Formats: sequence, C-alpha cells, structure tokens
Amino acid sequence: MIAEISFAGNEITKEHVVRQELTFAPGDTINSHALEPLLEENRERLFNLRLFHRVTYAYICEAGQVKVQYEVQERFYIYPVLILDFADRNFNAWLEKKDWSRIDYGLSLVRRNFRGRNEEVRVRVQQGFNKRLEFSYRVPNISRRHNIGAEIGVADYRSRTVSYTNLSNRQYFYEQEEGQAIRRTALSAGLLHRRSVQRQEGLRLSYHHERISDPVAQLNPAYYRNATDERRYLRAELYKVINLRNYFAYPLSGSYFEIGAAQTFFLQRAGMPFTTLRAKYVHYSNLSEKYSYMIGGETQLRLAQEHAFADNIALGFRSFVRGYELYVVGGQHYGLFKQGLTRRLLDIEGIKLKFIRNPKFNTIPLSMYLNAFTDAGYVSDQTFEESNPLTNRLLVGGGLGLHAVTFYDIVLRLEYTLNKEGDRGFYFSSSFPF
Repeated sequence: MIAEISFAGNEITKEHVVRQELTFAPGDTINSHALEPLLEENRERLFNLRLFHRVTYAYICEAGQVKVQYEVQERFYIYPVLILDFADRNFNAWLEKKDWSRIDYGLSLVRRNFRGRNEEVRVRVQQGFNKRLEFSYRVPNISRRHNIGAEIGVADYRSRTVSYTNLSNRQYFYEQEEGQAIRRTALSAGLLHRRSVQRQEGLRLSYHHERISDPVAQLNPAYYRNATDERRYLRAELYKVINLRNYFAYPLSGSYFEIGAAQTFFLQRAGMPFTTLRAKYVHYSNLSEKYSYMIGGETQLRLAQEHAFADNIALGFRSFVRGYELYVVGGQHYGLFKQGLTRRLLDIEGIKLKFIRNPKFNTIPLSMYLNAFTDAGYVSDQTFEESNPLTNRLLVGGGLGLHAVTFYDIVLRLEYTLNKEGDRGFYFSSSFPF
C-alpha cells in the first residue's frame, strides 16, 4: 500500500502542480511487480512538464507500506532571448536569397512556471524587417477541481514586404518603400480542459483584422478575394491532444494523437466562411536499446465555396515533406506521411562546466542520433494550381540526418535529403521532425 508520497527540490514549483500529475495516491494498493513500472511512468510524466532538468525517485517498503519520494532539479524559468532571426520561412529559404536586410531583431521574454503554478507568460518585441508585438498568458488550472485552464493572447504584425503570390511553387514578394505592405492584428481567448500533461482538449476563440496595401491588392486581386484590401473575421476552434510519448522533446516510444476543427466567419461580407479539419497520429517504437522507429501521418481538409490566396496554406510552413524546404505547396487539402529509423550514437547524462556554479546551467546533457527517413505528401488545390506544378501530385523525399538533443529541450537537426524532383542538399532545422 502507498503510505506516503513526498517531493524534494521543488523550491519554486508548488507541490500541488506535481502531485496532480501522478496516477497514484496515498492509500492505493499496488501489486509488487507493478510498483517500479508505475513509479517510472510517473517520473516521465513529471519530466514532460518541462519544468525540471532531472527527475528521480526512491522508495522504501516496510511491512507492506511504501513511502515514495520524487526529487526534481528545477530549471531556470525566465528566458530572455535576443531575437536575431531570418525573415523567411526557414533558414534554407533565407540562404537561397542571402539578403542581409531580411533580418529581424528584438527581445523575447518567456516566464515559465510563473508563481510556481506552471503558468506561462510570453512577451515579444521585434523590430527589423518584420515588426511584431505579442503577449500571451496561459494558466493550466483556474479550477483544479474541474481541471479547467485558460489562455489569452494579443498580437500585432507589420511588414513592408509580403508574399503576394506563388509561381512554380516559389514565393514572390512585394516590398514597399514606405509604410506597411501588410498588417495583422489578433486577439484570442481560450478554455483548456487539462486532465494531465498527456491529455487535454480546449476551445479557442479569436478575432482577426488584416489589411494589405493597394499595390498588393492590385498585384493579386485574389489575395483576400471579396475583401479587396481589408478583412475582419472570427474563428472558433476545438482541439484534443493525447500525447503518450516517453519524452516530448525527442520521443523514442509511445504515440501522439491530435485532432482539431475550426470555423472561420467573416465580418462585413469580407469573405465566404470556411471550415478547417485537421488530424495527426504518430507511433514511436523502441526496437532495441539503440534503435527506434517512427511512423505517422497528418492531414488537413479546408471546406469552402471559394478560397482566398491568404488562406491557401498547405505544405511548406508548419508542415512539409523533407527535401522540399525551398518550395511552398499551397492548397485546400493535404496528406503527409513520415517514417524514420533512429540509432542512438551518444547519450551523455551531463557534461559538467566547472566554471559555472549555478546547477541550473552547469550540467549539459547531450544525446546524438543518426536518422534515416522517407517522407511523402500530396496537396489538392483546385484554385491556384495552374502555375504551381507540385500541387495535385505525389511528393516524395528521403535522406539521412544527424540529430542532437541537449538541455532545455533544444533539438538541432542537420539532414541531407533527396526529393523526387532530383533536388538534393543539406538542410538545418531546430525542431523535432514529427
């Protein structure tokens, strides 16, 4: 029987934040052979809160009474990050131009675990080629009894350049000498039903106001279609996530499922309403001590009577077939398939930096993986397909990658890819592939 559960090392984090993630409680009766798997499963759940560098546990059992202690090492929760970024979709798209004027700079401040309650505050002030002002606040639990959380956000984006069309699946930009070529403002609020770090669903409502300059509307009258140069709309979105991966930053086992539906309503007859449906499922298999395999798919359906160019987004931004990083494949619907075989090359629990005394920074974990992968995708476009040959056809890419994972969930990927069109090259990214 579980007699006691205690915690150590959580100097900032409130005890109820970690306790509510556990799947067992004092008074529970557990078979002896299931005890250690249960404790390990809950250790992973606590680690995936992304509040701690390290989570360990110990227990003693006397006369059938088990006392468990989880010990954590907290992270540094204030992330002031200087912004020096490329104004393009990704590093490879910028490298193709090598235009040093297309640089953004500023400051992004993230306060994680605010008030020790796993709340998150984000502020972004960005100048340069693209100007941004952003603020968001997320509270996982405004009602612990009902597991209800909330989030709010406001964002303003202005740029003197805008991608006004796609030709041969490449973006074409218009740059305005004075004023802004495009401006977007958004307000959002949402409710979150958070059962645990692994299971949550939510409702998000947002208001958007977008405007383009007259020259952009003249270059592409279909940019906003009926709205000409300005539009306002409301969006309601429902989503559900079941994240059963062993480690969220770089999973090697488990599964991930996400589904969502959004309805967009235009104000002042600025456009036709449309519905967006999306789903994603990935399975990760731990084949042996060093090998793991990942396979998964993602799909999107956008249902409307007519489509504006600004909404015709499919592959090339958040999702893409590797090997096609330099292309934008717009459309209303798409399907994406990915698989990969990973071999662990290096796994160092911590590299000690003796000249740094702070334990939140003086130990750097490092893992390295070799990854062989194949991707495939298909985009359906019945509106803007005439001048974009990669739509309405199968896209296939594959290659080899070297992945590095270090502290604060940093993932770095260097991959060599070959696609169906015969393009090949090295591509760099800083996120998990799927």
